[in-house]
Amino acid sequence: MQRLGHTCPKFPFDNTFARSLNGFYVFCNAAPVVAPKLIQFNKPLADELGLDAAINTSQIGSEIFSGNLIPDGAEPLAQVYAGHQFGHFTSQLGDGRALLLGEVVDAQGHRRDIQLKGSGPTPFSRNGDGRAALGPVLREYLVSECMHALGVPTTRALAAVTTGEMVKRQISLPGAVLTRIAASHIRIGTFQYFSARGKLNKVQELADYSITRHYPHIAGEKNLYLAFFKAVADAQAFLISRWMNIGFIHGVMNTDNMSVSGETIDYGPCAFMDKYSAHTVFSSIDHHGRYAYANQPVMLLWNLARLAETLIPIVDSNEDRAVRWLTEALEEAQSLYSAYWLQGMRAKIGLSTERPSDPRLINDLLALMEECQTDFTLVFRQLPHVLRGDSNKVRDLFAKPTAFDDWLRCWHSRIKHEGIKPEIRAARMDACNPICIPRNHKVEEALSAAVDRNDMKPFTNLLAVLLRPFEEFSDNQTYYVPGPELKDGYQTFCGT
Repeated sequence: MQRLGHTCPKFPFDNTFARSLNGFYVFCNAAPVVAPKLIQFNKPLADELGLDAAINTSQIGSEIFSGNLIPDGAEPLAQVYAGHQFGHFTSQLGDGRALLLGEVVDAQGHRRDIQLKGSGPTPFSRNGDGRAALGPVLREYLVSECMHALGVPTTRALAAVTTGEMVKRQISLPGAVLTRIAASHIRIGTFQYFSARGKLNKVQELADYSITRHYPHIAGEKNLYLAFFKAVADAQAFLISRWMNIGFIHGVMNTDNMSVSGETIDYGPCAFMDKYSAHTVFSSIDHHGRYAYANQPVMLLWNLARLAETLIPIVDSNEDRAVRWLTEALEEAQSLYSAYWLQGMRAKIGLSTERPSDPRLINDLLALMEECQTDFTLVFRQLPHVLRGDSNKVRDLFAKPTAFDDWLRCWHSRIKHEGIKPEIRAARMDACNPICIPRNHKVEEALSAAVDRNDMKPFTNLLAVLLRPFEEFSDNQTYYVPGPELKDGYQTFCGT
């Protein structure tokens, strides 16, 4: 493994995780690849991180983002964690195919991890090859960048590199490495790893670090670790509410995939709904619908309860008292989620005030959408056209248009006293209801072209549209509508 010299592009690393948390990781180098090629680079994000522009203009970028070359100041490491996977606890997980290169402080003063994903085996690979296939790398790039454009807290994609090698899954596939940017990679499962071993000093050490890094505003709280739990619960409640507001299904809400920073992380078998169904599942491995769309708020609380269990001994020396306080905080998290979700849904249907009847109005619409199997994204995007004098654009989406007319009368009755001009209300609705999401058929088209034909043009065209999800252009119509429904339903797969 080569280390870059001083004439090469610089990363302004300041690696507090490696410096502060001994025992939470293993130093490890990436496995070299034969022919790295940089196929996608996020220059605006690189600028935000203060990275040298030369990274994108030379072969050096390919070498760095494949793991073949390690920049000065990097301290490559694989983090250790545990986790509940589909409800079953595994006490030893960890970064099996990822390496944290280090941390930088961005232009806004936020500390960000730079991580390679698919860079080869680590001590936590559990007999895996540590590699990633091109398709899952490009899927994460597309979806995470779209999520950012939609205003959803998320990890980001900095670069994608092909390796010139094949990886074996069910079939041989082109290999690739993703460079991922995150507020951190600390997970609920990181706390579980040390709690399961009775290392309470490590749990406290991790909590202290997480507070300093993510929630410094609670530093003066009387019960610091209870305040920490509440802060994480708040961030997670907001995050899952945003998923629900846009019809996003994560697919693997295991505790090792839930970040304490409140970012969406680990885009494996994820997808957006086309037709609305509360029980939608896309993951090929979620056989019982544990992480179905409607279950995501339930799993939010289940995962937070697992975090709470690890914090009991440091919240209070009296276990009963600690459990009571954490239980109360968990109940508050449920209320927070409901409030965030309702706030988002009110905005989607153009409400600027609050009334007790609003949840019923929203849920009546969702029930009608499910009954008529209407498209989740298009219903909310076309609803503002009613305010512009054209109700047919949304009405025609419903198999029972007269039932929708009944709902529309209730909606008109609700909004008429708010005193907002129709054109202003419509513009506000457009600003929070995307016209473009990563439509499943378009994602598959882009990935198939890249993987099967070495053609990145469909990917770059789709990415350009997804980066502007609220803007409608006449020449992009094919990106806005759902594709043909697959006979056996649409499935997505874990990259491993």
